[in-house]
Amino acid sequence: MPSVCRPIANTFHTLMFMTLLALLPGVVIAQEIASAVPANAHAKSYGSGWECDVNYRQVKGMCAAVIVPANAYLTEKSYDQGWDCLRGFRKVDDACAVIPVPQNAYLDSSGDRWVCNRGFLTVAETCVAVNVPANGYLADSLYGTGWACNRGFRASEQACVAVSVPKNGYFVDGAFGLGWECDRGYQAVNEACVAVEVPANGYFVGSASNLAWKCERGFQMNGKACLAVKLPQNAHLDYSGNDWECNAPFRKKKDACVRSSGGW
Repeated sequence: MPSVCRPIANTFHTLMFMTLLALLPGVVIAQEIASAVPANAHAKSYGSGWECDVNYRQVKGMCAAVIVPANAYLTEKSYDQGWDCLRGFRKVDDACAVIPVPQNAYLDSSGDRWVCNRGFLTVAETCVAVNVPANGYLADSLYGTGWACNRGFRASEQACVAVSVPKNGYFVDGAFGLGWECDRGYQAVNEACVAVEVPANGYFVGSASNLAWKCERGFQMNGKACLAVKLPQNAHLDYSGNDWECNAPFRKKKDACVRSSGGW
C-alpha cells in the first residue's frame, strides 16, 4: 500500500473503534467504575459508590487491612472494629486485656466477666466467704447477706432470732412485720392476739386495719354496735348498704328527703 494511504487507513480504524465504543456505553461505564474502586474493595450492591471488603476498613480513601491485636480474632464483619477479644479478655482501648479472676470465682458463660462461687459474695474485686449464723442457711443470691434464716427464725443484724408467736397466732415467713399473724377471729394487740368482739348484726372481716368487723346490710356502725339504718320517706339504701340516699327527684336535707326547688 502506498505510504499516502496508510494514515487514511489508521484514521479509519480509529473512527471505527470509537464508533464501536459509542455503541457499547455499558462497557465504558464499567471500566470507569472499576478504575474508581480501590484495592481490597468492591462496588456496592445497591446505589453508587464502593465499600471495603470484609476484614478491611476505609482509611483516607483506601482500604487497609484490619489490625488484630494480641488475644483477639477477626469477626468477619463489615462494621465496628472488625475484631473481638478472646474468652477471658476484654477490650481496653485498642487492645485486649486479660480479665483478672479472683480466688473463689469463675468466668461466666459470656467469658467477659467473673462471678463468685456459691458461698461467696462480691466485695470490691474479691470474693468473700459468706458467714452463715446459727439457725440460718446459705441462700442462692448474689446480693444481700448471702444467707437466710430457718423457718421460725428471722434476721436481726447478723443473727437469726427465734420468733415468739403468741397464743392464737401463727408464724409468717417474711423479712418485714412481726414475724407472726393472728388466727382468724383474733386481732394483734401489742404482742398478743385478742379475740375480736363482733356485735349483733355484724360480721368478721379479718382486715389488716384496726377495723376487724363490719355491719350487715341495712345496719350502720355506731361505736361498738350495729344499729338499723333508719330510712326516711322517699329514700333507699346506698351502694354500701350501710347508709341511705334519696330517690330522684328528692334531695337530702338533714335527715329527710325533700323536693328540689330547682325542679326535675
